[in-house]
Amino acid sequence: MPFRKFLEKQEKHFNKGGKLEKFAPFYEMVGTFFYQTSAVSTGKTAMRDALDLKRIMITVVLALLPCIIMMFYNTGYQANVAIAKLQAAGAAVPFTWREDLLLAIGIGFSPESLFANMIHGFLYFIPIYVTVVVIGGAWELLFATIRKHEINESFLVTSLLFPMVLPPTIPIWQAAMAISFGIVFGKEIFGGTGKNIVNPALFSRAFLFFAYPTSMSGDTIWYPISSLVVDGVSGATPLAAAKTTGVINISWWDAFIGIVPGSMGETSVIACLIGAVILVWTKIGSLRIMLSGIAGLAFTVLLFNVLGGDTNPFWSVGVHWHLVLGGFIFGIVFMATDPVSASVTKWGKVIHGFMIGMLTALVRLVNPGYPEGVMLSILFCNVTIPAIDYYFIKRNIKRREVRCAS
Repeated sequence: MPFRKFLEKQEKHFNKGGKLEKFAPFYEMVGTFFYQTSAVSTGKTAMRDALDLKRIMITVVLALLPCIIMMFYNTGYQANVAIAKLQAAGAAVPFTWREDLLLAIGIGFSPESLFANMIHGFLYFIPIYVTVVVIGGAWELLFATIRKHEINESFLVTSLLFPMVLPPTIPIWQAAMAISFGIVFGKEIFGGTGKNIVNPALFSRAFLFFAYPTSMSGDTIWYPISSLVVDGVSGATPLAAAKTTGVINISWWDAFIGIVPGSMGETSVIACLIGAVILVWTKIGSLRIMLSGIAGLAFTVLLFNVLGGDTNPFWSVGVHWHLVLGGFIFGIVFMATDPVSASVTKWGKVIHGFMIGMLTALVRLVNPGYPEGVMLSILFCNVTIPAIDYYFIKRNIKRREVRCAS
């Protein structure tokens, strides 16, 4: 292959003593992204495993594909519906460059058009994604160059997950600041890939939530067009509206499919479940964490259901609604099962998932100012997992010592 031959010719410049030695991590990243590494073990003993870091991350990306497809469709659909309602109300539609581009190429804004919805949603996602890849990738390259180690493929997943948990109207500069904070303080400060105790994508989102709360939780941000308050166009997410009024104004099926306002990539439960099947089948995602997370949420919600809705009408909302509203399923499938920040022991995984589900329900049901709880629940559990795993590992060691002594 011409490109591979070109890379092989340039390798000497990046090897030790070459004039571009400092940029060896960048060369290795490009080469191993497209082709298998040329480095081989030279010792007498070598162990090979087909499931390396690259294949793990590529599998996670494949598992995210259903959510990515639904993200494009739903984001564009919400924007096109908002445009249609604004036009029906006789209000001026504040077109951005996206809408101008769609008009220029003759696509239009019909909510019934699959192609129009997909392209419109893609135009909302791609600027955020490119920003995250460029800024986050620059930080990864900088730390890899300083530490003289390779650039891992883990950022490929982080760069996808982070935009998917953002509203489509997030300012680009805020996304750039957040991913910088998440990569530096949520990952690199701990030593890089495999050493971080929190999920970098969620850590970035938490930074945005606390630093710029109006950009993450305002009533009008979830619709990708217009900040105008027009009846039927702008409003809170279905979860936030249900928490405030106790009334759910969407169908359960729409919430399950993901045709609702929300963060770009986390609204579709069915897409998340397809991804969950892929992760569990390839043994990359933990089924224990997923099922125990759902069990923790169900247990807490049912407990509040028994207490009744006299104090708070949202307490009467059933488990089946909590599973499809908000981003709980997305979080428990793709964030809670992160192989680095999640538990590694069998019972630790059960406790990990149950705690996430329970805390998510408590935040939703008890905290009046914060409609969603899965993000903070996962981050909180991330920092407690080392202690939980330490306990179970020590217990297993003592059990083996007793068994060997007998």
